[in-house]
Parts: sequence; C-alpha cells; structure tokens
Amino acid sequence: MNEGLAIVGIDKLIAKLKKSATLEDVKQVVKVNGAEMHENAQRFAPVKTGMLKRNVRISLEQWGMEAKVTSEAEYAPYQEYGTRYMAGTPHVRPAFRIQSAKFKNDMQRRVK
Repeated sequence: MNEGLAIVGIDKLIAKLKKSATLEDVKQVVKVNGAEMHENAQRFAPVKTGMLKRNVRISLEQWGMEAKVTSEAEYAPYQEYGTRYMAGTPHVRPAFRIQSAKFKNDMQRRVK
C-alpha cells in the first residue's frame, strides 16, 4: 500500500507567513523613521553644553510597532516650549513634523 503525505492547513500557514512578513516591514519602517527623527531632534537641539543633545533618546516599544523619541534633560520642556521669560527653541516638535510626513509616505508604499 502506497500512502502519500498530506499537509493540512498549508493555505493558512502561507497566509500567516505573508501577514508576518508585512508586520516585519511595518516594524522596519517604524525603526528607520524613529532613528531619523532621533537624529533630527538631536540636530535641532540648541547646544550650549551639549547636555540637551546627549539626552535625546529613542526607544522602540509595542513589539517594535512604536518608536518614541524623548528629550530627557531636566530642562528640556523649557527649551521646547519656552517660559514667560524666554522663547522656546523647539527640537522634538520640528523633528516630528518633518518625520511624520515621511513616515506616512513610507507606510503607504508598504500597504499598496
């Protein structure tokens, strides 16, 4: 008697693998755009001692689906938004504005 090998559920497996590859593509877009935003935030940071620039951080969260760029120097909010005595010198917001347009374009290319 000659019995063949049957693989049950191969269509589901292929669909799952395709979906996973798509998620990996999305994670790559998030990672690259997060890194670029991090670089821009550092570039836009006003430099007197360099502390503000050194304390711009990036973290990947939500299993790589989210990139956070933060300015963690104690005085960062005063530089970003200003005070009643001084105008702000934003560095995170301009980096976000630039990167958000690029991120949207990159994601639209991946989805099509």
